[in-house]
Formats: sequence, C-alpha cells, structure tokens
Amino acid sequence: MVKKMEMVRAIAAIISTVILIAGIGFTVVQLRHARAARERGAMLELVHRLQTPEFARAMRVLFDIYYGPSNQKVADAVHQNPGLIYDLMATWESLGIMVYRGEMSLDMVDDFFSGPIVISWDVLGDYVRDERKKLHRDTTWEWFQWLAEQMKEREERKPPVPAYVAHKIG
Repeated sequence: MVKKMEMVRAIAAIISTVILIAGIGFTVVQLRHARAARERGAMLELVHRLQTPEFARAMRVLFDIYYGPSNQKVADAVHQNPGLIYDLMATWESLGIMVYRGEMSLDMVDDFFSGPIVISWDVLGDYVRDERKKLHRDTTWEWFQWLAEQMKEREERKPPVPAYVAHKIG
C-alpha cells in the first residue's frame, strides 16, 4: 500500500512537471508571437507613415545634394525645406529609439530603410554636428546618428546585396 502511494505521488509529480514545462513552453511561444506581431505592426505603421508625398520630397532633396554635399548646400536645403528635412530626421530619430529599445529589429529596419538612413546621415551629419554646437546640446538627433552608424557598421561587415539579386527566383 505504501509503495502504491509513493508510485502515485511520483506519477503525479511527473505529470505536474510535464504540465509546468508545457505551460512555460506555451508562454514562450506566445511571447514570441506577440513580439513579432508588435514589430510587424510598428513597421507597417511606419511604412504607411512614410509612403507620403512629403517623405518622397524629403528624400528627393537629400538625393539631389548627395553627390558632393557642402555645408552650404545642406544648410540651404534645410532652410528651403525645413519641415521636410526635420520630419525626415525625426523619423530616423524615432526609429533609432525603437530599435535600441527592442521594439523593432535592426534587420527589419535594414531591409526597409538602410540606404535612405545612411544617405540621410551622409548628407546631414555635418549639419547636425553644427546644430549641436549652436545649441550646446550633444544629444540633438543622437538616435538618428546612432541608427545610421548601426547601418554603416552592418554594411562594413557584410556589404548590402540588393533584394533583386539576393532573392532572385529562377
């Protein structure tokens, strides 16, 4: 009788351990799904926000001065298009914070925006540094810079391959 009770207790302990492990496993899977859904939602919202005529104009302004940007050319472009350029920098700033805090993966941002982010920093980096000096505020556009540096470091380790080459079908 005692051995039967011990066996029942052992079986009950095994069953409860299996249930506990299954529960933990289920929780981990659910958390991963929730994180992926949150990240997809954030990226879709961002992409939707960026598919505007204003964003396209801001990128066009930057591309127009990309080849041989001078401080004067950049300053003129910013002063002629302040809303466009500041909106663009604020977008990259927000994206940098979201990546740093784990709300969005650097891989996903890289897939969507690595080129525009790097080009934006290449064109606007000196302008941002000048603004920091004028404002006596080194944190001005800090996350924009951080994000651009992350993109550049990734490209140094592994040069970017265009999607039409990397994912060629057939």
